[in-house]
Amino acid sequence: MSAESRPSLETIINDARTSRFQVLVIAVCVAVMVLDGYDTQSISFAAPAIAAAWHVSPSSFGFVFGIGLFGGLVGAITSGVVADRFGRKPTLVCTVALFGLGSLVTPLADSMTTLGVIRFVTGLGVGGALPGAIAIAAEYASERARAAVATIAFCGIPLGSVIGSVLASHLIPDSGWGSIFVVGGLIPLLLVPCIIAFVPESVRFLSLRQDDAAIIRLLTRMGIGEREAARVRLEAAEGPRKVPVRDLFTEGRAVGTSLLSLALFLTLLMAFFLVNWIPTVATAAGIGSSAAILSVASLNLGGIVGSFVITPLSRRFPPGAALGAAYTLGAAAIALIGQAGTSGTWLLITTFVAGFLAIGAQMCTVSLVATYYDTSLRGTGVGWAMGCGRVGGIIGPTVGGRLIAASFDMSALFVVVSVVSAACAVTVLALGRFALRPAGRPPRKTAVPTPHTTG
Repeated sequence: MSAESRPSLETIINDARTSRFQVLVIAVCVAVMVLDGYDTQSISFAAPAIAAAWHVSPSSFGFVFGIGLFGGLVGAITSGVVADRFGRKPTLVCTVALFGLGSLVTPLADSMTTLGVIRFVTGLGVGGALPGAIAIAAEYASERARAAVATIAFCGIPLGSVIGSVLASHLIPDSGWGSIFVVGGLIPLLLVPCIIAFVPESVRFLSLRQDDAAIIRLLTRMGIGEREAARVRLEAAEGPRKVPVRDLFTEGRAVGTSLLSLALFLTLLMAFFLVNWIPTVATAAGIGSSAAILSVASLNLGGIVGSFVITPLSRRFPPGAALGAAYTLGAAAIALIGQAGTSGTWLLITTFVAGFLAIGAQMCTVSLVATYYDTSLRGTGVGWAMGCGRVGGIIGPTVGGRLIAASFDMSALFVVVSVVSAACAVTVLALGRFALRPAGRPPRKTAVPTPHTTG
């Protein structure tokens, strides 16, 4: 049989039924995302108790929040490049171990400076684990399911935040602020052996390295017969071993990469703005502290539910249309949050609706990153886009603090955030118009080759 008539690796994976092995790999990656969300928010849950114990001003935690998110930015960018060079699995193992250890030693901090250093190191691991988990989960799914799998994986972040808030409300009063970090450190360290045992290297990454024996073993574990696996035609590795960030802006990818980066920047600016300031602003407006805290859980739960509704709609309509509509309606819902007055019920309803639309669209936007780039660039592309998003995540809470200091009332504050959601809508609509194509349709013929996407 000639090489041309042998099935390609992509064809075999797409034609085969999803195996239990693939489901297990994806489940472990989702668990990493849940822990990512837990550890990202744990410091905000513990900050009031730490401030009381150390007799420091709560405002001094702006530095700690910022440097932790900056560590996530550095980790997201660098780990993507490292993963494309050395492999997804070893990068994922190291980053999960890093944020587990960072969280575990956090209770040993005895000053704001020490706490800031520990949060920066923890942030490196938290931010670095995200691109690897999304990339592996996406690459072990068939092309028809890849966008949905990436969305499910990213749902782990708000789910982790919800779990963390519930645990913190019980653990911190009973066992002190350090207990939330002990839990957040032990579970990732226990997960590391599971990653080593059950998560193999990306099968497509191995194809770029022409590792025939390893690919045959993996395809066999995926339920594909050994004889059929041995017939696979490996595509020749293309491009240099090193994958610099500038490659994301070449060969027709500049517009898509720029719009994806802007979309992630805006959507995470919006999300971190809401998550960090809704409880404070609502409490200051006279809403009970219980409803104010639960509003963050309501926002995240709405986002999880919304992502599962928006994902299939995004496949039925032109690229970017469903996400653009969700962000637009989400802008209106966010503005309505500011009209809650002293009603906790109104706050919970509007935050759920805003989460369903705007945060749900945010999770689906991440799936575009995972499907836009080919295998050789996916890790770098996800890392770069999420790094841009984390810049927005750092700026969001800072802008919120400045607006509150400038005496913006609750209504005006959420109108400002609604404008950011509207800007997200414009960005994803432009992305659909100029960079993406509907699933199943051949790319438009252009003078410069464009990357394959599923929209």
